[in-house]
Amino acid sequence: MSKEQLKIFDTTLRDGEQSPGASMTRDEKVRIARALEKMRVDVIEAGFPIASQGDFEAVEAVAQVVKDSTVCGLARALDKDIDRAGEALKGANSSRIHTFIATSPIHMERKLRMSPDQVVEQAVRSVRRARQFTDDVEFSAEDAGRSEIDFLCRIIEAVIDEGATTINVPDTVGYAMPWQFGETIRTLIERVPNSDKAIFSVHCHNDLGLAVANSLSAVTYGARQVECTINGLGERAGNASLEEVVMAVRTRSDVFQCETGLDTTQILSCSKLVSNVTGFPVQPNKAIVGANAFAHESGIHQDGVLKHRETYEIMRAEDVGWSKNRMVLGKHSGRNAFRSRLQELGHSFDSEEDLNESFRRFKDLADKKHEIFDEDLQVLVSEADSEAVSERIRLLSLKVCSETGETPVATVVVVIDGEEASDTAEGGGPVDAAFKAIKKLTGIDAVLQLYSVNNITTGTDSQGEVTVRLKQDERIINGQGADTDIVIASAKAYVNAINRLLDREERAHPQGDV
Repeated sequence: MSKEQLKIFDTTLRDGEQSPGASMTRDEKVRIARALEKMRVDVIEAGFPIASQGDFEAVEAVAQVVKDSTVCGLARALDKDIDRAGEALKGANSSRIHTFIATSPIHMERKLRMSPDQVVEQAVRSVRRARQFTDDVEFSAEDAGRSEIDFLCRIIEAVIDEGATTINVPDTVGYAMPWQFGETIRTLIERVPNSDKAIFSVHCHNDLGLAVANSLSAVTYGARQVECTINGLGERAGNASLEEVVMAVRTRSDVFQCETGLDTTQILSCSKLVSNVTGFPVQPNKAIVGANAFAHESGIHQDGVLKHRETYEIMRAEDVGWSKNRMVLGKHSGRNAFRSRLQELGHSFDSEEDLNESFRRFKDLADKKHEIFDEDLQVLVSEADSEAVSERIRLLSLKVCSETGETPVATVVVVIDGEEASDTAEGGGPVDAAFKAIKKLTGIDAVLQLYSVNNITTGTDSQGEVTVRLKQDERIINGQGADTDIVIASAKAYVNAINRLLDREERAHPQGDV
């Protein structure tokens, strides 16, 4: 007997972007949307079109390039929001408008200052207006986790009657317990007379670390869409993690009476892309996509896995995109081997020029590092994509003097708008001195909010991947850099962040939360 389909609704580009510092450009959103489409995600929530001109253009661009997934735009239950979303989605092959209004007593009284009757009336009117643009309309009862069940039944019945095809029940503040949330979904499906005319969905936040558990509990009781994000990215403590939800349903097919249509082998590459674009590194012990997710150090575990994999592994690493037999490249590897390995890792080149530039970077790295692993290749290509944002400032050279008992000094040479310039600065350490020299050269005195270093592979010759987060006025920008020399990687990341600050393309600035 075939199982029911569980739809995966990815909101990395909308709710995931609401993580402080995770804003994305239009082109970055398009890159991630293409990766999600390749993974066969059912619905991609591309943004909140009314929030800003940048977000409108990003949703519009995603709608034009994505053909196989449904592209969704978020809108409050307001005419102007819905009209803006409808306009942004005009070019979509398959579109959805996702409209929402708060339904909990505290939100209706304190935030909306509306009576329950007024909230129902506005919800119905918003669904009616959204249907002028598309037959695929999703309605969310914001803060459903703290809403009264009788009122939820009333408003859900009303919006389904008006034509809503998906009903989302969000645990907006991450307050619910799994057994409680599952029971809420069961009750709604049973008590709402026309519940069979819509798909019930859930959107869980992770404030108590229960987003995935709550989502899976809801699926057990009849929800057939889960809203989630890559790497669990999202506002505050984040959202339900797509990779964890999908692999739980797949691995425990004996428990769940449904299945997803995702190509799970694309999970890892999508995770790495989102991490690079947002500057949010994945913790090593993160389920499914963390560096240690399939690593075994205990002798007992190693012995068991060698004898029979399933003694300690409940899923295959290859099924989520990890490569079991990694090809190690080096300085003698040719262009074809380089291209082939990257294609196996899910990366294709738009032109021969892009291939040549990436291959040049590969050769430069091979001169510094004897063995180049898959992780090195992923970062190498991502770094090339990240530098494509702006080339106003380019790091030419860095010289650092640091010794015990002496103040570190850095001399930096850069090209700014085509003209070479250099300066020297002292600092509390070599990285601090390099940053101060770059500040003097560029005149950009942004606040450093984050400095993070991660090793890409093991060994003393491993590349270090550095993320810096800068804030200037109200703009928060991430920059990335990688090198076998951690000080150079830091300078690259700082220059990359400054280039992004100088790039005047407006970033999306989402303001709504479901």
